[in-house]
Amino acid sequence: MNLHSLVIELGAASEKPIPATLNRAIHSQFMAWLSLGNPHIAKSVHDSQESPFSLSGLIGYRRLHGTRLGDNFIIRISLLDDNLIDPLLQGIELSQNQSLYLGNFPFVIRGISTFPGSHSLVNVSDYCILANTNDFNSEIVLNFVSPTSFKQHQNIQPFPLTELVFNSLLRRWNHFAPSDLHFPEIKWQGLVSAFNLKTHALKMEAGTEIGSVGWVKYRFSDTERARIANILS
Repeated sequence: MNLHSLVIELGAASEKPIPATLNRAIHSQFMAWLSLGNPHIAKSVHDSQESPFSLSGLIGYRRLHGTRLGDNFIIRISLLDDNLIDPLLQGIELSQNQSLYLGNFPFVIRGISTFPGSHSLVNVSDYCILANTNDFNSEIVLNFVSPTSFKQHQNIQPFPLTELVFNSLLRRWNHFAPSDLHFPEIKWQGLVSAFNLKTHALKMEAGTEIGSVGWVKYRFSDTERARIANILS
């Protein structure tokens, strides 16, 4: 089973300012594309307890005053389930003659990069290859590019503690990877050796939550935990 990351290339179709946050709009557009390609798979993804995808925000240079027609932007889509790649691409193809609005801002789709080498953010990997890697480090730096928080004891924890981050990744791995590659429950015992974080408010349907943006360096003294942490990362 493969994992995919692809890039959607967009051009600005207006000169008005782009909304500061488009994460919800990008999520809605992704689900709309998936539904166009295969409504049954889209419903399964919507109902799933574990998300089989992750989405970047809008990546690109934003001008201080307004926007210029044709300004370039991209969205990166990462898929943990290769059953999503075909319906997603079909949905994008079916919608290419329609206007694309994100947060009421119009864009045109300029291209889709799906093959490794076509863009630095595009890649294809395999769970088996990842699980059998022997190239790993005792220190891992993770960059949290959108406000991130975790549920801890029925509360919201904005600091990306080692056990919260890697238990979350482990849970998703065991949900999507083949069963013979699953990992057991792990007590991480890793340390945060350095970080540069800021907290940001994130508006949710149920209210506002606080999440962290920035980077964290994690250090693992146990070799096997370090190996698994690298695989999950």
